[in-house]
Amino acid sequence: MRYLKHILAIAFFACSSANAQIITPVKWQARIEQQSDTEYLLIFNGTLEKDWHLYSQFTPKGGAAPLQLLFPNSKDNFNIIGKATESLTATKFNDVFGVDETFFIDKVQLQQQIRVTEPDNKLVQVELVYQVCKEVCVPQRTYLEFDTSKLEGKIVKSFVLVKKGTEKLPVTENPVTISGKGLWSIFFIAFLSGFAALLTPCVFPMIPMTVSFFTKQSKSKAKGIRNAIMYGISIILIYLFLGSVITLLFGSDALNALSTNVWFNLAFFVLLVVFALSFLGAFEIVLPNSWANKVDRQADRGGILGILFMALALAIVSFSCTGPIVGTLLVEAASKGGLAPIVGMLGFSSALALPFMLFALFPGWLNSLPKSGGWLHTVKVCLGFLELALAFKFLSNADLVLQLHWLERELFLAVWIAIFGTFVLYLFGKIRLPHDTVDEITVGRLSLGLLVLSFTIYLIPGLWGAPLKLISGFPPPLTYAESPKGVGGSAEAKTAVVLPSGAELGPHGITAFTDYDKGIAYAKSINKPILLDFTGYACVNCRKIEDNVWSDPSILSILKNDVVLISLHVDDKRTLPENQQYISEETGKSIETVGNKWSDFQIARYKANAQPFYVILDSDGNDLNQPAGYVPDIKEYKEWLQTGISK
Repeated sequence: MRYLKHILAIAFFACSSANAQIITPVKWQARIEQQSDTEYLLIFNGTLEKDWHLYSQFTPKGGAAPLQLLFPNSKDNFNIIGKATESLTATKFNDVFGVDETFFIDKVQLQQQIRVTEPDNKLVQVELVYQVCKEVCVPQRTYLEFDTSKLEGKIVKSFVLVKKGTEKLPVTENPVTISGKGLWSIFFIAFLSGFAALLTPCVFPMIPMTVSFFTKQSKSKAKGIRNAIMYGISIILIYLFLGSVITLLFGSDALNALSTNVWFNLAFFVLLVVFALSFLGAFEIVLPNSWANKVDRQADRGGILGILFMALALAIVSFSCTGPIVGTLLVEAASKGGLAPIVGMLGFSSALALPFMLFALFPGWLNSLPKSGGWLHTVKVCLGFLELALAFKFLSNADLVLQLHWLERELFLAVWIAIFGTFVLYLFGKIRLPHDTVDEITVGRLSLGLLVLSFTIYLIPGLWGAPLKLISGFPPPLTYAESPKGVGGSAEAKTAVVLPSGAELGPHGITAFTDYDKGIAYAKSINKPILLDFTGYACVNCRKIEDNVWSDPSILSILKNDVVLISLHVDDKRTLPENQQYISEETGKSIETVGNKWSDFQIARYKANAQPFYVILDSDGNDLNQPAGYVPDIKEYKEWLQTGISK
């Protein structure tokens, strides 16, 4: 799914670059309510296009740019009472910036109180400054005006915008909802987890026993098959019920927000460590025997109800093996919100139920099943090591949110290396755990051991700053480390670098200009083409391209040796000198900051306002190829670079 997402993103930007356009993912409408002779309530309602996020005014620094409400004509006319209140937001940890970001999805409502101090002034001007992101990020500014003299009763019926580029929409009071993301990938992971649960000592021996029961006790073969299929469907219904209860109890939005809560992550760190110790053989987690006995008695009734209780008995008896897997799965699904817990349980239970139905249809297959034995315990121990490693992801989340720097990248990787290194020793038979009975190492166990050993060796260079792209998102980001540039610092830090006038060191030690004219002048002096990079300090996908694509040696060599990099940050908040401020001919907006200037330049020249946005220019500033946006595939990005440079 990850690669499919990248392919779709590449296809989208291949089309969008050929037909660059101004993206306006948020449509606004507003109204004003009079609360007293001098006090008014300003209400802003925004509707976002599908999959776009608009960041809250309370999102922390270091991540995406927060929403701002500016009041150009407030001086001596009216006072702002407190901070604007917001409708429901979502919260999610951003592993690129290492902060817990807060944002709106689908809809946004802001309410701001003001107190008029100059009765003769009837005009209230407001500027909304905000950032919206999907595969790209778009900084936006919207101007609005309220005329207090046109009130009819206490609510303005219509609202007129003074600047172009903003459209009216019907006012809505509906709360924001979060839809499930990546449901197919959740289903697939859950399905694999169900198969893993099958290969545990609590479940695997139940397959031949249960199928034989249905085929022997039924009056006909057809009835035996029907009962076994009903048994499988009952298993699915039981786990679907569990997923539904989780969603209904907490709500999809609450689950999404809860998944980045510090105490939630700490609680699940402890829970997963307990599950892992159980899998490793320290103890067994079992539900009370009385539960299983009561359910088992109900199963003797026969019929559909009896079959349902047999499935419930399986779920209870096998809880010591399936409980940790189901718990972990629900936590991961909860972080997605929406229907994800239900979809996760559907995938898990489908894999769990499928063998019972298939072996009922083809009972001869039972002869080909391997016999129960020590290998089942080995599977359980393997799952224990994986649970233990995953537990530290939740501890890392809590540390990142609190910014305690207790579990930085190096320590996290050291813990993982220790866990997977011990896992290797176990697979190779160098250490034994309680209940182990296998004396010889099978080919399968040896193969798995070699795979885990390779992964463990792969982790080691991460201690010295390697990006470890295979596990991107699990360890803390490269910037959240004792040595952000690698142990001992980077090569650039050890060598005195002489930079051209107006340049600075960019990502990976690339010489970068942050002023267009200075970059053009330098490129002309050395006769090299230019990579024009419209970016943002708070642009998450800009960082992803820099971390995952620009870091590739073949790309990095081109950026350091074959082009002059000009990076224009559209969210640079530095104020322009007054003699350089102007009104944009394209948008009618006031250009007051450095970021405004570069954003207006992008809009005026390329009719586009999203970042990242890349163009290859010659040394005179002429375009050499079609612009590109978010292209996470290294090969595609390299071909795009080389095509432009070759011209």
